[in-house]
This record gives sequence, structure tokens and C-alpha cells, in this order.
Amino acid sequence: MPEPHTRLRLSREARNAQLLDMAWRIIREEGTEALTLGHLAERAGVTKPVVYDHFTSRSGLLAALYREYDERQTAKMNEALRNAEPKLETLAAVIADAYVACVLHQGREMPSVMAALSGTPELEKLRQDYAVAFTRQCREIFAPFCTSAPLTDAPLWAMFGAAESLCWAAAKAMITEQQARDELLKIIIAMVHRQRTE
Repeated sequence: MPEPHTRLRLSREARNAQLLDMAWRIIREEGTEALTLGHLAERAGVTKPVVYDHFTSRSGLLAALYREYDERQTAKMNEALRNAEPKLETLAAVIADAYVACVLHQGREMPSVMAALSGTPELEKLRQDYAVAFTRQCREIFAPFCTSAPLTDAPLWAMFGAAESLCWAAAKAMITEQQARDELLKIIIAMVHRQRTE
């Protein structure tokens, strides 16, 4: 007689990855509107309580997708930084290229995820956490080049605001992607040079 079929039990981390992969597939194939916790459970072949245990709500699921995307992009940038020559201009170029590319090459899925999260506390917190992490990382990268004075918060936040504005203008085709990269590179280098002379 054949052995009875048993459902494969995954670790919590593996199950979470499986559910996120299926959520991305649903968005690609059916659109963000189709992404509900119930539909995700059905497509993933698990019960609704399993999905609710991982994400609690639809906003929680969308926030998890946002975080996963951000982690992937951060990993790419960190890999580029590890392979970059430790010179100011080279590291600044990596940051400028990675930031603009992350925003402008989100694919079809990320804008719809962000639109679905629009106005939610989850999105505001995600954006805040990302901004703090990005400026903190930039401080660590560029502090060694600021020999006469420490790199303070104000210029870092000014640089972040410029990066956001340049990416917005490029996304709206008001400037080119290359112009956004070049200008952000100049802003980063100017920020560090200014700290050197103060």
C-alpha cells in the first residue's frame, strides 16, 4: 500500500520565505488588489491561521514585502561597497548609483506595494527606519574622510533629502537617471569636503 501523503513541515524562516515568494508571484500575476491573506494561504497550500501567524494583517504582509525588497537592495549596495576602492570619489559613486538604481528600478511590483501601503502607519515607519539606516551607514562610510570635524546629522539629512528629490525628478522624467546620479555624487563629495574645512 502507498504511504499516506504528509504535508511538508517547514521551519518558520523557510515558511516565511515561501509565503513572501508566493505573495510576489500573486502581485506579478494578478495584481496587488488580489493579494489578501486568504488568497495567499490558498495559493501557498497552507491554512489561513498560518498566514495570519506570520503577518497579522494585509498591511503587515505588504510591509514584509517592502522590508524584503529593501534588504535585497541593501545587500547589493554592501557588496558593491566591499568591492570598491576605499577612496572618497569611488565610495560616493557607489552610494549615488545604488540609491538612484534602487528607487528607479523597483520593477512593477514595488510601486504597487507602496501604493497599497500609502497612508498607513506601517509605511511611515518603514520609510523612517530606512532613512535612519541609510544616513547612519553614510556617516560610517564617509566619517574617515572628515579629518578636521566629525560628520554631523544636518549635512547627512540634507544629502538624504537631495537624494529623494533627485530620484523623484528622475522618476517623473524631469531629469535623466544619469543626471540624478551625477548630481547626487557631487552633493556627497561636497558634503564631505565641507566637513573637512569647517
